[in-house]
Amino acid sequence: MKILIIDDHVLFREGLISLVAHQPDMSVVGEGGTVREAIELSRTLQPNMILMDFSLPDGTGLDAAEIILKEQPDMRIIFLTIHDDDERLFAAIRLGAKGFLMKNIPVVRLLAALRGVQRGEAALSREMTARLMGAFAQMDAPAAPLPETPFSELTARELEVLRVLATDTTNHEIADRLFISENTVRNHVHNILEKLGISNRRDAISLAHHHGLGTVPPAKDNP
Repeated sequence: MKILIIDDHVLFREGLISLVAHQPDMSVVGEGGTVREAIELSRTLQPNMILMDFSLPDGTGLDAAEIILKEQPDMRIIFLTIHDDDERLFAAIRLGAKGFLMKNIPVVRLLAALRGVQRGEAALSREMTARLMGAFAQMDAPAAPLPETPFSELTARELEVLRVLATDTTNHEIADRLFISENTVRNHVHNILEKLGISNRRDAISLAHHHGLGTVPPAKDNP
């Protein structure tokens, strides 16, 4: 396993590197502490697994994962975080992450989880698996728009941003709700307006309401 470690806490990062160094079937090929470094190192070092913190100085692990998985769909990304709320968990799995683990996980379980991901398994605790199953059981019909709606050219993430935008929220509020950076939100909003052929947010909100978008659950307070 060629592992790239992304975490802005140097002491924690060095601890992971030391741990992996003692495993005969694992090696750390690089390390970084920002979204930018995660993207650049994944391109240059070509790891087959990335251990990534969720909160980074220049954005979130989701921002990095979205770009990395678009370029390298087979990349195995495992989030290693202190946050265990459902929104972050669901967002990571929807994006294509292969695992979501807490930083206080015992070493033996962490190593077993990484080897499991290498075999094609998901790295999730029993509690998180149960929460995912519960969420799927409560899901209604697929929320994706029908092909004949104006939103058919939007990506899943752009549609998600539009749903929140339709509640008349700011870029900062959208970023908080979806756990992405404000810069990423601005890029998505720009793409949404361009694809819909409209010039401002107000028209986007009006169009979304006309087609039944804009009802989202209230955001939880960030930890």
